[in-house]
Amino acid sequence: MTTRVVIADDQALVRTGFQMILKARGIEVVGEAADGAEAVDAVRRLRPDVVLMDIRMPVMDGLEATRRILSGPTDCRVLILTTFDLDRYVYAALAAGASGFLLKDVTPEHLAAAVRLVTTGDALLAPSITRRLVERFAVPAAAQPAIHRDLTSLTPRELEVLTLMGQGLSNAELATELALSEATVKTHVARIFAKLTLRDRAQAVVLAYETGLVSPGARDDRYS
Repeated sequence: MTTRVVIADDQALVRTGFQMILKARGIEVVGEAADGAEAVDAVRRLRPDVVLMDIRMPVMDGLEATRRILSGPTDCRVLILTTFDLDRYVYAALAAGASGFLLKDVTPEHLAAAVRLVTTGDALLAPSITRRLVERFAVPAAAQPAIHRDLTSLTPRELEVLTLMGQGLSNAELATELALSEATVKTHVARIFAKLTLRDRAQAVVLAYETGLVSPGARDDRYS
């Protein structure tokens, strides 16, 4: 089944270049948008699998467009495009439900692989960059307890899995760390997403920091 993509960027050359790269790798570009408002409209009309979303655009920026696209039930995934890896807007987009982000100088191979990855329901997390991004901008609200009330629905094991996900561990690493099978880990992860209404691992990482489950610097160097 062909992956269907909308490219949203205010630079025509960027849109054209990405379209050529994706088409050459069997990924269908069904639409383009020059600003966030056009992106929201394109998603509603064309129902793509993935949106490549520039974060800084006129009329409506990529952050607001991402919020609107993901505010209701949808199977569409958003990948943020940015020139800055440590960008407050990128963090806000991840918190809003974006499945990851790519720097605009991404290689053609990485671009195609990223689009295919998020269509499987996974999140695109460049671990070291994502950790630094979240640590810089995720600040727990002063009035919140260390464990947010929403997490009370989790079992002790699920809380443990969420904490380790927040530290950046993959399913394979979680299985090793907890002496579980990968199938069991996937079941725990799916239940966490369902209970907390999370779209994917990107939101799980953000939530783990914002609720105090994970603190800056908590991650082991093995997973950098």
